[in-house]
Amino acid sequence: MYQQAFNYLQNKGSQIYGPLFRVLNEDHLIIQRLLAWSLKDAPTAQQLGVDLTKGLMVTGPIGCGKSSLMNLMRFYIKDETPHILKPCRDIAFEFEKAGFEVIRRYACVSYHNSTHRPYVKSFCFDDLGTEHSLRHFGQECNIMAEIILSRYDHFIHNNMLTHFTTNLSADEIEKFYGPRVRSRLREMCNLIAFPRDAPDKRK
Repeated sequence: MYQQAFNYLQNKGSQIYGPLFRVLNEDHLIIQRLLAWSLKDAPTAQQLGVDLTKGLMVTGPIGCGKSSLMNLMRFYIKDETPHILKPCRDIAFEFEKAGFEVIRRYACVSYHNSTHRPYVKSFCFDDLGTEHSLRHFGQECNIMAEIILSRYDHFIHNNMLTHFTTNLSADEIEKFYGPRVRSRLREMCNLIAFPRDAPDKRK
């Protein structure tokens, strides 16, 4: 099954990102962990230490392929709505224009009209740490910290899953967002880490 999944990833990646896209052997274990989560393959996920009830946090240096892989994982999710890839910088600029409504926009729970059951949107917040604290009518806000804390509450009560990509280390996340956010991210997400010396594939 996984060889077919790797072949599909190579073909789909080439279609989206061009003929230079490559699935490298040294990335196979990382990709297999992502695939096990996306395919909801419980035996493989357990073997690889991936908790299917949590989201994903993919970390690594610039250009190692975090965002591309999280975008491609959307094509493997069959039983639920795929996550929406959203750059954190865009959210910061939205806050500058729309204010605290942006927190509700990315952390709210909707309800199905027919069943009245909660419907939760799954986001992958791309490049956590590249946004800056911006002001809306003089009010400054660490917008991603507020969104993470709100989505954590829904993770606990409504199984709302959230994914992230970031270049930040755990200590840097705590410096940017505080210990509460670092602790909640640990509870919300599986850590999928590229090596610190992973090459920039854009070069």
